Amino acid sequence: MSLISRTIQLAARPQGLPKTGDFRLGEVPLPDPGPGEVLLQMVWLSLDPYMRGRMNEDRSYAAPTALGEPLPCEGIARVLVSNDPGLAPGDQVLVHDFWRDHAVRKAADCRKLDPSQGPVQTVLGVRGMPGLTAYTGLKHIGRPKAGETVVLGAATGAVGSVVGQIARLQGARVVGVAGGAEKCRHAVEELGFDACLDRHAPGLDARLAEACPDGIDVYFDLTGGDVLTAVLPFLNPFARIPVCGTIASTNAAATPSGPDRLPGFMRLILTRHLLVRGFIVDDFSADTAEFETAMARWLADGSIRYREDVSQGLDSMVPAFIGMLEGRNFGKTLVRLG
Repeated sequence: MSLISRTIQLAARPQGLPKTGDFRLGEVPLPDPGPGEVLLQMVWLSLDPYMRGRMNEDRSYAAPTALGEPLPCEGIARVLVSNDPGLAPGDQVLVHDFWRDHAVRKAADCRKLDPSQGPVQTVLGVRGMPGLTAYTGLKHIGRPKAGETVVLGAATGAVGSVVGQIARLQGARVVGVAGGAEKCRHAVEELGFDACLDRHAPGLDARLAEACPDGIDVYFDLTGGDVLTAVLPFLNPFARIPVCGTIASTNAAATPSGPDRLPGFMRLILTRHLLVRGFIVDDFSADTAEFETAMARWLADGSIRYREDVSQGLDSMVPAFIGMLEGRNFGKTLVRLG
């Protein structure tokens, strides 16, 4: 039995914000699954900001995607054919795969999911990599104490929304920054943040001063850019800055003009004894089981809430991805296939 997989491939290196022409739809024949392999039908695909970096040839923590190849992503798949005793047709699995609708993979590469533990797609969001990023970044770098002030950008995104809620559970005061009044209302009324500031409104620095009268002890940096610039003057001595995203500059086609702020930032690091550490989720993978236990408890008792932004069909991958980079998503960005 041979099958054709539809796949979205990288056609050109994006210059600035990706365009639809930077991608192309391809069809690739799949081999029959061999011993220990499974044929998968992808059901959910995850879209995440890190994927934009994979489109560049720049040196990074992961190899760039070659032109003509599909972009990597996490996905949830249904097993159609299995040549492994550990998986049966109909099982649902988590797999690191690509932007495509079918795949043949080793069964050992697939993690069988238990639908009774909650909606399976949450292992791509609040119960998965974004949630673990929030949990471990706070635990190892942010380390908020009760009564301290935590500020974060992208406050209603897949990572930021979890960062703020966990910090609140730890007794911190949480101030988010998000794109638009609706997102800010959601952060305060649904997620329980103490305040949320619209990054599109003027005077972010003045509004930060009002929202953070005792300064900022933790700035969880998901964006960089103007939010980071506005935050810097309010950082308290010994403030901690976990850095896991720079979405504000990811799509820059050239070095921005203007004053060089790096010397001032370096002086601030010295004089205020700041801890600035970049990280990716794999740095703290040893905490996965601990995180999964804690998150299951928080979801069960309602301490953590989440929101998903779902598009339908493989053809929606590119517009959904571009929309996420522009901040048009509201919650974890997912594409549902089938």
